[in-house]
Amino acid sequence: MAYDLESFDEPFFDAAPMKYTIDVTLPVAPEVAWAEFTRQNTLDWCRALSSVTYTSPEPHHVGTTRSIALAPGLVKMNEVFFIWDEDAGASTYRHAFHGVQANIPGLKKFGEYTEVSPAEHGTRLVWKFAMELAGAGLPPFLSGPIANGAFGMVRTDTIKHFAAM
Repeated sequence: MAYDLESFDEPFFDAAPMKYTIDVTLPVAPEVAWAEFTRQNTLDWCRALSSVTYTSPEPHHVGTTRSIALAPGLVKMNEVFFIWDEDAGASTYRHAFHGVQANIPGLKKFGEYTEVSPAEHGTRLVWKFAMELAGAGLPPFLSGPIANGAFGMVRTDTIKHFAAM
């Protein structure tokens, strides 16, 4: 069964009731980082995910669709990108999606924003996660530690992946 999620615009990433930001420097060129974030089966380095599959043909752009499955594959979501900007001349790249449908109830909105730009030594990655639950959610004293643990694992896995390249 599929549950529809609400769309949103870029300001939601800063205004969402539940949000998490990863802001790190990666020891690779921006083009390498961007290629990793936009390839088929991306995020295979993240233990929190079982699969990430682009369901639109390349080249990717606004309107591109993707499907994901969280580990161990029980939670699934379909996504659509509403931002897709690539400036190879400046080595700056960004994209953002919002969830369209999930196979579990309880989510009202979910999305990610990814920005890759040059840093003094490598690449600055800004990766924002934003969500709003439908109905009553967990109280902050429970949801905060759960979210910090899950997104902290994504952060750790991402740093390890790019350090090993």
